[in-house]
Amino acid sequence: MNASQLNDFLALSRANPQYLAPFSETLPDGGHIYVWDTGVICIEPSTPANKDVVLSCGIHGNETAPIELCARLLSEIVSGRLSCQQRLLLIFGNPTAMNLGVREVEENLNRLFSGAHGLGTYGEEKTKEGNKAGSQNLERERAAWLEHYVSRFYQTRAQDNVERLHYDLHTAIRPSKYQQFAIYPFTHGRPYHKGQLAFLCDSGVDTILLAHGPTTTFSYFSAHQFGAHAFTVELGKVHPFGDNEASQVAALEHNLTQLLQTPDWQPMPFDIARIRVFNVCQEIIKKSEQFCFHFSDDVANFSSFSPGTLLAEDNKQQWTVGNKEQAVIFPNANVALQQRAALMVERTELKENMLY
Repeated sequence: MNASQLNDFLALSRANPQYLAPFSETLPDGGHIYVWDTGVICIEPSTPANKDVVLSCGIHGNETAPIELCARLLSEIVSGRLSCQQRLLLIFGNPTAMNLGVREVEENLNRLFSGAHGLGTYGEEKTKEGNKAGSQNLERERAAWLEHYVSRFYQTRAQDNVERLHYDLHTAIRPSKYQQFAIYPFTHGRPYHKGQLAFLCDSGVDTILLAHGPTTTFSYFSAHQFGAHAFTVELGKVHPFGDNEASQVAALEHNLTQLLQTPDWQPMPFDIARIRVFNVCQEIIKKSEQFCFHFSDDVANFSSFSPGTLLAEDNKQQWTVGNKEQAVIFPNANVALQQRAALMVERTELKENMLY
């Protein structure tokens, strides 16, 4: 394997969507790059700085803007134009779904972490055939392996004096009133991190959704299992490969570059007035094929509804807006049964005692 093939690691992974034999190369700056599996590549600087960074994309195969962003970053690292000083695990999550141009092959991969995939313990090395014992579909097997790789990455060195980060990059099915926003995983009562909010805001992600409980998303897995500052970051609307405007994610791409190559780099200071914050106030779950929304199928994320509005019905169950205005996030009536069809959120404020 040579550097030119590494430089197009995305194409290599898509050509081998379910298995890629591990290999490694030396980078121009003396660091090393290790391919662990299809879509999974680890950069180890010769003298790593104080951050262990997981950057994931393509957990949903049709969310192409983050995939292209990560491919550009990797190309810069392989060529030597970007000297990566932080340990980095770069993940292209679902190459099979990418090849099919679909969100998922059989199941939503971003609902299968923290053990939700239901598989047994995986060993240190993956065989060419993969370990399919107990697996129920491709996404469940992939979730188990991605958990394994993230665990392997973070556990390589102790957390003492090391900051663990995970940015899981997505795009949304529909347009959004606020094009770029992030979901801050449930903190179990811990305060929110000013430095990370500053990074997101300075990267153009100025809307934050505070999760209301544990979930089975990739970002919650890293946050809860490894104490990482982890976020699900939405970067606009889904488009096919090649139809994305790189300028739309330029601020985030610039800041990720600075984060990786300059150990003492800091974003603009945190300004609480620059961000808008929402709390989840109710979750709408599809329980039967009779489920339906009482608003248009093409309504944008963060569209608001006045108190008392009927939002959805499922047989005899109804969801309505409470006594405060609510906005809708991720409405999708076509999800599988027992899956979330929408989140309803309310504006809130971050107080100083909620931050550190």
